Amino acid sequence: MTVEVGQAAPDFTLPGDGERTISLAGLRGKRVVLFFYPKDMTPGCTIEARAFTALHDDFAAANTRVVGLSKDSVARHEKFRAKHDLKSDLASDETGEVLEAYGVWTEKSMFGRKYMGIVRSTFLIDEAGIIRQIWRRVKVGRHAEEVLKEAQGL
Repeated sequence: MTVEVGQAAPDFTLPGDGERTISLAGLRGKRVVLFFYPKDMTPGCTIEARAFTALHDDFAAANTRVVGLSKDSVARHEKFRAKHDLKSDLASDETGEVLEAYGVWTEKSMFGRKYMGIVRSTFLIDEAGIIRQIWRRVKVGRHAEEVLKEAQGL
């Protein structure tokens, strides 16, 4: 399944770090940046999460909440967050249902080996729960700054 700009974002309720539950419906009234990433503690994922953290106050000023989502466990998210002093919420989708709903759980290939994995993707969702922008196959470089600019423009 895949979702497109202009569609309602698939709702979810997932366990988050710090014994919290994170739900899209619970964030109505705020813009939401939902960034899907492959794995805690890996180089690209750490760079991306730290970039969103560096802009945390700017996102907050734009009425935007940033939520990172992967298949990692809540315990692993908590270690990742503590080690890198991350400010974004981290949600755990160990079953992969939300990953599939957003179309980010796909077949990948590395060194000729095929496997299922998360394609690094980001969704900007407005206050009413409508997807306003999608970035697929994200390169982490200046991605967080680009997402912030779009969030500020909504």
